[in-house]
Amino acid sequence: MPAIGIDLGTTNSLIAVYRDNKAELIPNVHGDYLTPSVVSVDKEGQLLTGRPARERLISHPGETAHAFKRLIGTNKTWKLGKPRLRSEELSSLILKSLKQDAENFLGETVTDVVISVPAYFNDIQRRATRSAAQLAGLNVIQLVNEPTAGAMVYGLNDTEDDKKYMILDLGGGTFDITLLEYFNEIFEVHASAGDNFLGGEDFTHLIAEWINNETKTRFNIKLTAEYIYQLAEQAKKSLSDNNSHSIEIEKDKSLTITNELMDEICQPLLEKLRFPITTTLQDADLIPDDLDDIVLIGGSTRMPVFREFITRMFKRFPRQSENPDHVVAKGAAIIAGLLTQNESLREVVMTDVMPYSMGVGVYNESNSERDIFDPIIERNQTIPISRENRYYPISDKQSAINLNIYQGESRYVENNLKLGTLRLNIPKKGDDRFVDVRFTYDASGILEVIAITGTGTEKRLVIEQTPGEMSKEEIEAALEKLNNIKIHPRNMDKYRAISSRAERLYEQSTGENRQALANFIQEFEILLQTQDIKKIEKHFEDFKQALDDYEHQEWF
Repeated sequence: MPAIGIDLGTTNSLIAVYRDNKAELIPNVHGDYLTPSVVSVDKEGQLLTGRPARERLISHPGETAHAFKRLIGTNKTWKLGKPRLRSEELSSLILKSLKQDAENFLGETVTDVVISVPAYFNDIQRRATRSAAQLAGLNVIQLVNEPTAGAMVYGLNDTEDDKKYMILDLGGGTFDITLLEYFNEIFEVHASAGDNFLGGEDFTHLIAEWINNETKTRFNIKLTAEYIYQLAEQAKKSLSDNNSHSIEIEKDKSLTITNELMDEICQPLLEKLRFPITTTLQDADLIPDDLDDIVLIGGSTRMPVFREFITRMFKRFPRQSENPDHVVAKGAAIIAGLLTQNESLREVVMTDVMPYSMGVGVYNESNSERDIFDPIIERNQTIPISRENRYYPISDKQSAINLNIYQGESRYVENNLKLGTLRLNIPKKGDDRFVDVRFTYDASGILEVIAITGTGTEKRLVIEQTPGEMSKEEIEAALEKLNNIKIHPRNMDKYRAISSRAERLYEQSTGENRQALANFIQEFEILLQTQDIKKIEKHFEDFKQALDDYEHQEWF
């Protein structure tokens, strides 16, 4: 069975395989490595994923979901046609499309996978990611932190030994930092930190706010939020390769944004990057001069404002010798190869750490209404790890002990994430009035809690009632729901993507241009209804070229 790695991203997702002693990216039906993490529903009620769905993000925003990874493990739902779908269900549709692409490419069934997650994902988010994979028909052999996956690629490609890396991973929706040491083919993570709500999407939104304010103030023009978002995304991408970008608002009306201006606009976000970086260094008891390399991964690290900020902070240039979009998926595939005992990786060893502290709430003698957090395992301990503490009742009258399990760093439990509760009965008298609580944190970042009373009664925490997490019954119901939803045929995706793109351009056009596009759309839709692949393919390139010419040259 092939060793498969998946980077399930906020903006884009990728899949890779480890074979012939190397990690190899797998293309999707469009021939691309990046599959947009977007889901939409068309007028026939069929769900679209990837590129065709992304095209509808601007033209049909109310029928399209994106950036849902940020809310995985919550009760948030998106209404796409008749069904309401959670982030796990939407993510499963992306995973299912990746699975199909891999099976088409490899010519065999894909089941076991390694999936990368942000290092700062909490226990609920990690469990929810596993649920998404289960809904897609995949078995997760391990969840791996994204910076750790990226570091695997850099470490194996380096000729030097005994190096300390700081991996900075800025993706579409999250920011992670991992401090790692590589020596004698051992990858040892020393510390991780991050922010689950800081990524490229946030930079896009700040640029969009600036565009919106400028168009209102300078031109007295009000644009739709979807169109402003598209202009902002184009500007952000253009500034990765150019120092300035012209934003065309209307004929003879444009705005110019430069990297210097973007640096000013995005300063609040750039400053938010500083705290987790500093925390990681402090936890590892290192200073910047101790680092041999600062490595950038994640597509959003292409932004010059980010690279310049890191350069100023560390007073040296960071390294980005690998494609930042591809490196996490490749690293996940390498780890899959490692876990399936690929011969070429038999000498490689990888260790990781837990990014959060985990513990229980205990009675606060100075304020009985505010329980205090007692960490059983503190953050940045090497995993897998198991630790045990003993707890006693507050009063002589107690016949039971309630153990509230938390994850976080605050002294007060109210500021931390509650993972679940265990209730254990204890004797009314005697020396057995206590509970031993053991926390075990595995390599995938999943917590297991076992509590044993002084009399030998044992309870194991099954986190089922945590707000937002899917129960077994909900997963079974979701499987049935997804099986009944019409999914657009994957082999027709590239044709549907072109059709969605034409619809978007139609909505942005007027006059003769709009009529010309309408004619093209009608002709192509009639062609699609035939489902004759040979006939569709014959006209596909002409139709695509016409759209390219219109979008870039506006010639018809």
